[in-house]
Amino acid sequence: MNDLVIEGTVSSPSIKGDWQNGILYMEGDSYPENSYELYSSMMAWVMSYLKETSAPLTLELTLLYLNTSSIKVMMDIFDEMEEAFQEGRQVAVNWYFDAENERVAELAEEFKEDCTFPFNIIGK
Repeated sequence: MNDLVIEGTVSSPSIKGDWQNGILYMEGDSYPENSYELYSSMMAWVMSYLKETSAPLTLELTLLYLNTSSIKVMMDIFDEMEEAFQEGRQVAVNWYFDAENERVAELAEEFKEDCTFPFNIIGK
């Protein structure tokens, strides 16, 4: 599989999937018109990575704002990661946030509550 690159816009984050190192980076705001259309290739990348390799997968997130449909997509990704983790796979999330943006930290905390895999919320 190849690396994944989706250029960010005003309403969507930049996304980079590094297949070799097992890292998916997302940075920016996420309130696109159609989240499922935007994120379909990212979801396919994550699912392929989890299916085709046994290597660890880490999400490196610096997401500033997510609309409802973007939150649903992230829940789907975390569900896939949780399933892989329950099968013995090494997965993790590192979610970076601006210490002055408590709303993002609270959202990350809500996601973390549903995950048993390592989920780090890191203020900068």
